[in-house]
Amino acid sequence: MPADWLLLALGAAVGGFVQGLSGFAFGMVAMSFWVWGIEPHVATVMVLVGGVAGQLLATFSLRRAPPWAMLLPMLAGAALGIPLGMWLLHWVNAALFKLFFGALLVLWCPLMLVSQRLPNLPSTSRWAEGAVGVGSGVLGGLGGFTGVLPSLWCALRGFDKEQQRTLIQYFNLTTLSATLLAYLGTGGVSREMWPMFAIVVPALRNR
Repeated sequence: MPADWLLLALGAAVGGFVQGLSGFAFGMVAMSFWVWGIEPHVATVMVLVGGVAGQLLATFSLRRAPPWAMLLPMLAGAALGIPLGMWLLHWVNAALFKLFFGALLVLWCPLMLVSQRLPNLPSTSRWAEGAVGVGSGVLGGLGGFTGVLPSLWCALRGFDKEQQRTLIQYFNLTTLSATLLAYLGTGGVSREMWPMFAIVVPALRNR
């Protein structure tokens, strides 16, 4: 097996395990491995494939209906952000992508660790929720990281675990699927990538 395929399998396995525990974060964890040896565009498509597969499996365990009042503004914003993220990925080289991803980890991980200590936002506007969606769409088109901002948003809103999981999983399933379809529709998924799907998807099934 080629070295990049071994790296792909390792990242998918660890990412699938973490998503099985938390319900999200497959892309961030898997990309932590893939960014060191897989071309950014290919890695992004693999994050999308793995993310969609994982969210489809996780959706069956959800006990609540989608929170449409908050979800719709976020999805509307994401629809605007996804094309921008895809455009940015087209112009980003491997070195710059690594720098961006490293900065994202440096910012996001400490924020999530202290998120319970940050002041809560008891109420917000639909415009603010839409802005979160736009940012998530950009991150989704750029690297498949649609859950980064919503997870922080839920923490700031003081949502309990079940509320957070419901919102993020419905949001991620929709935005990841839409982004993957956009890549498929624009020719962003090559024939060489299809065999890689057989490495990524089973990691989600066995989580």
